[in-house]
Amino acid sequence: MSLTFIDTNKLPKQPTSGNGEFVEVLNNALCGAKNVLGSLRWLRGAESFTAGPADKHQLIYVMDGKGRIRLNDKDYEVEKGGGIYLGPSESATIQAGAGAPLKLFHLVVPQFSK
Repeated sequence: MSLTFIDTNKLPKQPTSGNGEFVEVLNNALCGAKNVLGSLRWLRGAESFTAGPADKHQLIYVMDGKGRIRLNDKDYEVEKGGGIYLGPSESATIQAGAGAPLKLFHLVVPQFSK
């Protein structure tokens, strides 16, 4: 098995539709990952990111900054080291705090049937 090093600082960030930037850091093209997708996301000011319901498991981890996660119509303050797990039918919206940009790691894994 070979070892792959990915310098995430050299990967080009892509803008989203008014909701920050992201870059895929774990995927099939970069390292042959077939059943997982990992992205870094950056949100500033009033920018937000919604992880919608999908037939997948999602983990969103706050790498830096402060903000708010909205889950089931309730807001939760979150900061570096915090995060949220979403099952296949769940969704949440993450918003950067005022003056505190967020850097997120978003991991998506498909739901495997038994």
